[in-house]
Amino acid sequence: MDYQAYRDALQRRFPEPTLAFEPAEYAARLDAVRRAMADAQVDLLLLSDPDELCYLTGYTTFEVSVQCVLLVSAERTVLFVPAIEIGPAVYLSRVDEVIGYPWQAPEHMARELATQIQRATGQAAPQIGFNPWSGALRPGLVSVLQARFDAAQLIDTGGLIDRVRLVKSPAEMAYLSESAAITGAGLDAAAAVTQVGVIDHEIARAGANAMLGAGSEFMSMQPIVTTGARSGIIHTNHAGYSVEPGEVVFTEFGAVRRRYTAPLMRTAVAGAASAEVREFHAVCLDVLDAVMASARAGASFASAARAGAAAMAPIDDRAFFSGVFGYPVGAAFPPSWVAGDCFIATDNDAELVEDMVFHLPICLRKPGEFGMGFSETVRITATGAERITENNRSLNEISA
Repeated sequence: MDYQAYRDALQRRFPEPTLAFEPAEYAARLDAVRRAMADAQVDLLLLSDPDELCYLTGYTTFEVSVQCVLLVSAERTVLFVPAIEIGPAVYLSRVDEVIGYPWQAPEHMARELATQIQRATGQAAPQIGFNPWSGALRPGLVSVLQARFDAAQLIDTGGLIDRVRLVKSPAEMAYLSESAAITGAGLDAAAAVTQVGVIDHEIARAGANAMLGAGSEFMSMQPIVTTGARSGIIHTNHAGYSVEPGEVVFTEFGAVRRRYTAPLMRTAVAGAASAEVREFHAVCLDVLDAVMASARAGASFASAARAGAAAMAPIDDRAFFSGVFGYPVGAAFPPSWVAGDCFIATDNDAELVEDMVFHLPICLRKPGEFGMGFSETVRITATGAERITENNRSLNEISA
């Protein structure tokens, strides 16, 4: 049986896909994207990020390294996947057509993709919107399309779908709330095994077991656990280190419900915290509170970031901070739970809107010594950021 026959057999067995949301929600999302396409004057949108495909169609897979493409025109949606992905594409996605190609030869997709672009737009020189900064779009595919459509214009519309996805529906909020509860349970389980002498991966295992046992799907990032001086180095993870007396233990987890993640950070100390660790903890909470109070509908992303920066001033000369006070979360896949690039930062003057959702990753690192992180995932309201997560923000000093 070839992959076309495999697709046809599945479509007969599953004439309607299994979806995380009601069909009307997907229809509303497509309508919003098509309105944005019309405003941007593009005939066709070419999407390749797994989270974007999931958001618009429901398509879900753990194999995110292959080249998949969704074409969105004013009338049709066409999903291109390698042969091994035809099953999830048929079973889990709401599209007008699924087209497969040989897994081992993604360049074979280009010819059929070009044909479908011409069919969808009815033009020899269509205006094609795409994201040139996407890590999921292979340059070879873009080159083939440019060669096939000499007069076509490839237009950078990278932020188009990000802006649509920022505002969450009630159904999305429900999944985020479920993720938040499971994430909190994972952090609690990790805290319960944290003590002097325990190996960092045992802390991660306790958290992972709790989250998977409570119903988390495969996570967009595995549990993050770092100890001692390594906690002061951003994006390190557990690697077989034991917790030593006096060391900081930093944890960051994110459970998944229907691909939605509400992440959380928490920090403990193996023994009594030093005066500086306590100072960093106090400032961390001040920054978090300042951003939450300022991140209200109608304010700018930048104003919320400036409030956070002001609260950080007492240790600004000693602490490394990423510069991002919040990033969007929602539907996401490995390698990250960050869902778009609309950051709460001092250089972003965009306006906050009610029901946007962000993770506020307030982690302050003293290089070579320790890191201090506490966070919340929040919903934007008219009066400020409302917690979806319910973090324990106390600095847990673990007795020997």
